[in-house]
Amino acid sequence: MSTVIARRIEGRTRDLGGFEVRRVLPAPRQRMVGPFIFFDQMGPAVFEPGTGIDVRAHPHIGLATVTYLFDGALRHQDSLGIDAVIRPGDVNWMTAGRGVVHSERTPPPERANGHRIHGIQTWVALPAGQEDVAPAFHHHPAASLPEFYRGCARFRLILGTAWGQEAPADVFSPIFYLHGRLPAGADVTIDIGHEERAVYLVSGQAALDGEALQPGEMAVLTPGSAPQLTADEDSIVMLCGGAPLGKREIFWNFVASDAARLTEARRDWVEAASAGFPADGRFTLPAGETDHIPLPE
Repeated sequence: MSTVIARRIEGRTRDLGGFEVRRVLPAPRQRMVGPFIFFDQMGPAVFEPGTGIDVRAHPHIGLATVTYLFDGALRHQDSLGIDAVIRPGDVNWMTAGRGVVHSERTPPPERANGHRIHGIQTWVALPAGQEDVAPAFHHHPAASLPEFYRGCARFRLILGTAWGQEAPADVFSPIFYLHGRLPAGADVTIDIGHEERAVYLVSGQAALDGEALQPGEMAVLTPGSAPQLTADEDSIVMLCGGAPLGKREIFWNFVASDAARLTEARRDWVEAASAGFPADGRFTLPAGETDHIPLPE
């Protein structure tokens, strides 16, 4: 039995129609790690000229979404009037709060020329007292994020605090989220002082105290442990976690501490669609969007 790995989670592959994602959280025996309640690896995938990603307008409540890319580009449009393109190393931090609608599509230049897409999409649950905050969106370019070395491993801090660094996004609870690039032979002690922590191996060959990780696998660390993360070949890892928030209910794109909030959001999305998404409603479409994703059965 491992003394440093409390649980291993193997990502489950899902085909979204020419585009593959690997879903890690929520998992059957591990719903969250700190405030992270959703963790998807997108791709890597290659789109031929004239094709791309088209995630139609859809709603969120009770969470913040975080998009982070290794390759490619995504255009984000939302009901707040935001129209922003995210590129590798940037952070899109969208606080859904009481309700927001957004779409994600391949930008026109990349769609015309063809491109490769690879990245991580996560949801961060909001604390119980802040689930109904006003929705907001913040784009943080790669150059604004702390980037530093631990030995010969290079890290970029995406969210929160870790190893004496602090990321620029305004967060709602103790959290950390790191992108690590480890060359072959790198050795890093994971002594980050947050209550819950996990290591996700994106690519390469790495181990925790000699216990090998598989690409697409998340290792949830034993509380209080400080394992050695070693790389046998060039590797990419994501480290995440923070303070636990307690039980959360999840349905589709909605997250809440109280199931009644999910019922209300489901009703409001159906009613908004039936009414043509009025501008003064809880849910309205981003400018220029005419289609939406219906509520699942």
